[in-house]
Amino acid sequence: MDLIYWLLLLKAPKLGMRTFYKTLQVFETPEQVFSASKSARKECGLFKSETLEFLAKCDKTTVRPDLDWAKSEDCNILTLADEDYPEQLKTTSEPPPLLYVRGDVKCLSKPQLAIVGSRNPSASGEKHAYEFAQDLAKIGLLITSGMASGIDAKAHLGALEAGQATIAVCGTGLDRVYPARHKSLAHQISTQGALVSEFAIGTAPLANNFPRRNRVISGLSLGTLVVEASVKSGTMITAKLAAEQGREVFAIPSSIHNPLAAGCHQLIKDGAKLVENIDDITNELAFEFQAAAGKNIDTKDTKDTKELDKNHLILLKCLGYEPLSIDGLVEKSGLSPQIVMQKLLELELENQVAKDGSGYLLTK
Repeated sequence: MDLIYWLLLLKAPKLGMRTFYKTLQVFETPEQVFSASKSARKECGLFKSETLEFLAKCDKTTVRPDLDWAKSEDCNILTLADEDYPEQLKTTSEPPPLLYVRGDVKCLSKPQLAIVGSRNPSASGEKHAYEFAQDLAKIGLLITSGMASGIDAKAHLGALEAGQATIAVCGTGLDRVYPARHKSLAHQISTQGALVSEFAIGTAPLANNFPRRNRVISGLSLGTLVVEASVKSGTMITAKLAAEQGREVFAIPSSIHNPLAAGCHQLIKDGAKLVENIDDITNELAFEFQAAAGKNIDTKDTKDTKELDKNHLILLKCLGYEPLSIDGLVEKSGLSPQIVMQKLLELELENQVAKDGSGYLLTK
């Protein structure tokens, strides 16, 4: 099976990611690397002696732990060639050739927002992470983070307690949980969303893994929201990676006396969007959100489409699980009665809202 060769090639010594991609350009698939003659592998000039020796042996027992793990329920290994591999991540430079996924692989392709920040946040930072995640999850943005202590954990919990899926990108193999105290959280995430890693089964939480993990967090997402961070932190690396990947970067400001506000303030100075409420995010991401969700968009009139998509999100934000009248929605949203009625009809057709008596409410 083809997966074996993807796993084997990635385990080859002295084979970096750039060489891996150059190898695919020459041999097209990992399986063809192993089926090629020794002379062909040597003459291509890509491999060092240690790599050539490994390829010649083709010892499939080295990938047995990964294959055995993938036999478990809800455990999958996606290759870059699989249709379930998320397109959003695929557009980044040198995306991970493999993704280990525990949970729902389909949620990886949903519109996502990364929420990241300090492992030791303030009480207000924790509150912001939880509430922003909860509110954004309710309107359809899947929350992605790194399952670290502090802001990451609060963001995951906010989404989960809103009854929505969330994705945790891990810096270890998925046969272990890091930090260990998040075992219960990891289980809940895998049940309601997905745990994701590019690292092979058995990989320990090494320091070098986490910048790579951060690249996947930002790469999966339409944008990254930084809640609290010091200037020199892993969170700032994630924000930098998001900007390099062409993603939106958002930051929540705070008191100048809060040392954890320094990173957010620096990002805002550098061009990140200052965030006071979720409208600052949804207004910025409305068009990308709808595109990622697979809505029909008329590219001949994207300005008008973006405005309509923004109104769609504004209305969803105003709705809850208690009926609200059209007059109430007009007052709460600031939209005209015409637009409110038009968007309500669309949302009813999409089964996102329902009419109850004289009011409208969310169906999920």
